[in-house]
Amino acid sequence: MNSKKSLIGILLLVFALTLAACTGNNEKTDKKINDKEMNMDHSVSAEIPADLKEEENPKYKVGSKVIIETSHMDGMKGAEAIIVGAFNTNVYAISYTPTNGEEKVKNHKWLIQQEIVDSGDKLLKPGTEVKIMASHMEGMYGAAAKIDSAEPTTVYMVNYKPTTGGKAVENHKWLTENEIKAK
Repeated sequence: MNSKKSLIGILLLVFALTLAACTGNNEKTDKKINDKEMNMDHSVSAEIPADLKEEENPKYKVGSKVIIETSHMDGMKGAEAIIVGAFNTNVYAISYTPTNGEEKVKNHKWLIQQEIVDSGDKLLKPGTEVKIMASHMEGMYGAAAKIDSAEPTTVYMVNYKPTTGGKAVENHKWLTENEIKAK
C-alpha cells in the first residue's frame, strides 16, 4: 500500500513539474510571439514580381557572401548569407493588422513597391494607407496597412543559415544595403 501511494505521489510530482515547465515564462519564446517571428515564412519562393527591376550595379553582387546585421527574425543577426538577388525599388516599413485576427504588427520591414496593390512607381509617403500583396507573414496578404517609412534603395534577397541553428533559410525577402556587410 505504501509503495502504491509513493508511486502516485511521484506521478503527481512529475505531472506538476511538466505543467509548470509548459506554463512558465520563457523569455525567448515570449519575444518570438511578441515580434510575430513565429509566423514569418522563413523560406519562400524565389519568384519575384514581374515589374521588379534587377539592380544593374549593386554594392553586393549575386553570389557575394555577406554578414546580416539586422534581426528581422530570430537567428538572423550575425548570420552568413549569400546574395541571390539585388533589385532597385522603393522600400517601406509598414504597420498593419493581419487578416487572420492576430495583433497589429508595427514597423514591419520590408515591403517593396511591387508588393502593394495599385502602387504605381512613385515613392509613397509615410501615412499613406495601402493594401498588401505579399505574404511574408501569416495574415499579411490582403491586409490594409499604413506606411511608416519609405525610401528608394537596393533590396536584396538572401539565403542564410540562422545563428540559432536549424534549417537554412532560402530566398529571404528583403534586406537593404545598410542591413548587411561584406564578409
